[in-house]
Amino acid sequence: MRVLGIDSSSLVASVAIVTDDVLTAEFTVNFKRTHSQTLLPMLDQMMNLLGMDLAEVDAIAAAAGPGSFTGLRIGAATAKGLGLALGKPLAEIPTLEALACNLWGVSGLVCPIMDARRNQVYAGVYRVSGGESGWGFGGEEKTRLPEIVVDQCAVDILELINRLNRMGQPVTFLGDGVPVYEKQIREHMTAAFSFAPAQNSRQRAASAAALGLEYVKLGRTVTAAEFKVNYLRKSQAEREREEQMAAGSMNES
Repeated sequence: MRVLGIDSSSLVASVAIVTDDVLTAEFTVNFKRTHSQTLLPMLDQMMNLLGMDLAEVDAIAAAAGPGSFTGLRIGAATAKGLGLALGKPLAEIPTLEALACNLWGVSGLVCPIMDARRNQVYAGVYRVSGGESGWGFGGEEKTRLPEIVVDQCAVDILELINRLNRMGQPVTFLGDGVPVYEKQIREHMTAAFSFAPAQNSRQRAASAAALGLEYVKLGRTVTAAEFKVNYLRKSQAEREREEQMAAGSMNES
């Protein structure tokens, strides 16, 4: 089973191929260029280096949110276009679930956070230790899936910290929200905590592809036409437009 992973949910642009339990290739760039400029050239270069045709891929796993509205749209359009052209199934990968998989085997709680601005983060809380067998939680047939303690959501950073403190378990933070909110984490966390190292701290298409492999095993795939992005909240432009419309209605009354 060969799965193509795509993640453009943040500043990071990443593509990868996972073949069964082997990471065949990964191309990741964390730099200020638009994903429309980088994603397809990265994918083309990776496949050329492998001497592989995209038709050899069995499924496509793409980060489906939350994250950057523009980045998610570009990633979704790429995945949907490839899925439609190649006739391949797609796996809708929760961005934070894939991020948590970067730290597979870490004990305690794993809390990926992405900066959502206005003192909010996109966050989730997971266990990824996998138990003694190293396997996760997939029903009767055990699969490598993180255990969801708190499903991904948009939340105030202090509210998240307070919730983690009440859980009273060691926490490992990762994601682009860490440098933004590190000061508040250090000031307000009473439970033991740590931060993921650089090589595991940002989105990786390898994690999306590996998680996608497990989704395929469970039959959790959709067609290209069915693939949807979960933004978790409205865009800033939509919120501002609604505020302006509400203010206009009040003025008229």
